[in-house]
Amino acid sequence: MTDLSPSGLHRRRALRAAAALGAIGALGLATTGCSGRDPAPDSTFVLLDGNKFTTAELKGKVTLVNFWATTCVTCVKEMPSIVATYQKYQDKGFETLAVAMEYDPPAWVLNFAQTRQLPFKVAIDNTGDVAKQWGDVKLTPTTYLVDKQGRIVKRYVGEPDFPALHRLIEELLAQQA
Repeated sequence: MTDLSPSGLHRRRALRAAAALGAIGALGLATTGCSGRDPAPDSTFVLLDGNKFTTAELKGKVTLVNFWATTCVTCVKEMPSIVATYQKYQDKGFETLAVAMEYDPPAWVLNFAQTRQLPFKVAIDNTGDVAKQWGDVKLTPTTYLVDKQGRIVKRYVGEPDFPALHRLIEELLAQQA
């Protein structure tokens, strides 16, 4: 018999949330390389200022594409490290693009970007199409590292190991375009 009382519903929701967090935690430890360096999908990103930016404009640069949300605790926690990574490598041909998920209220994204003075491009995926194009991203943070040729080198689900990420960025920056 199912307990439909408020406390019974609360318990079931709490159990589902705990199970989901456990699954996300397990995934957060996993990073996956993309075999054969698949090309990054042709995407058009709508930036906070209303301008558009395309995947084609990333070619020639090593790029971090981070799918995130203002309500994602890990996303908020890792953002200072993403900023530091951008600042460390921006002068060497490195780009960062933070893509807010479709369920993230645009006003919250704008406030987050302004109050934390995010120095890189921030886009809002209002329709969810960009997340679908990039492998049907549902979990945040999900981050892709793209080489100078526009190929996906690595995908991270959860917070990356930043020292290892920096080593990979340096390796990719050293390669010819």
